[in-house]
Amino acid sequence: MRATVKYFAATALLVCGLAGAWSVAAQSVQITDARGAQVQLAKPPQRIVSLLPSLTESLCALGGCERLVGVDRYSNWPAHVKTLPVVGGGLDPNIESIVALKPDLVLVSMASRAIARMEALGLKVVALEPRTHEEARTVLQKLGVLLALPPAQGADRVWAGIEADLNKAAASVPEVMRGQRVYFEASRGPYAAGERSFIGQTLTRLHLRNVVDAGQGPFPRLNPEYVVRLDPDILMAGERAWKTGVPEYPGWAQMRAVKQGAICAFTPEQSDILVRPGPRMAEGAQIIVQCLQRLAARQGKSP
Repeated sequence: MRATVKYFAATALLVCGLAGAWSVAAQSVQITDARGAQVQLAKPPQRIVSLLPSLTESLCALGGCERLVGVDRYSNWPAHVKTLPVVGGGLDPNIESIVALKPDLVLVSMASRAIARMEALGLKVVALEPRTHEEARTVLQKLGVLLALPPAQGADRVWAGIEADLNKAAASVPEVMRGQRVYFEASRGPYAAGERSFIGQTLTRLHLRNVVDAGQGPFPRLNPEYVVRLDPDILMAGERAWKTGVPEYPGWAQMRAVKQGAICAFTPEQSDILVRPGPRMAEGAQIIVQCLQRLAARQGKSP
């Protein structure tokens, strides 16, 4: 009799557990994306294509990596992503390849030129493109909703880790480097990271001053001569922007920062981390701090 009671009790628990799991899997999810479009799915997506590296990384940070079935050619982290089918670039992806993957959700940037066509083919599309710390947090929250994750297990958990690590990075900035005026080249053009961008906000968190003020927008394209006139104390850019490790624009060789060697030239791998507004932003901050520490040491000043 006792064994029978235990059997039925165990069965009841199993049924309740399965019912709960089915309930979570079956619940509809809805968000408003960066376009202002409301996107509703009958249940949390199980087959996702991501066409923006920062969205790919954010999804994976929330535990959704296994739901990815395809990515753009630039998504390369975490390692699992490199095993997935590549469907072209983020702006002009191969739509036929995407359709063949039978996704129940496609994540894109606001700049994607394929949104209308994908939606015309019946695909569910969510456009998100964070450019600030606040927008990066909002993206995590929206992706968490799509994955049906409670905030404490999803977006809030990930963001708390980012904040904690940003604070650690800020605390390790050498005193002599604090207040230095910095120019950060986000991509060749030159396109700069302004105060309003997530990179600019990271620089501020690290006690640095951005020579590109907020009034010029997040990522303005600047005249190289204008940057010379700004006369920053430190130049920062990825090796993709400066092929020789130093700026190649006319007149820049005579800049004070160049003559003094006050340059942070980031590797392609480091640049990937630095220019993506997602879960690795604090890691990007630490990369900047490491360069500041090297500059301080080279000047013969203690951190």
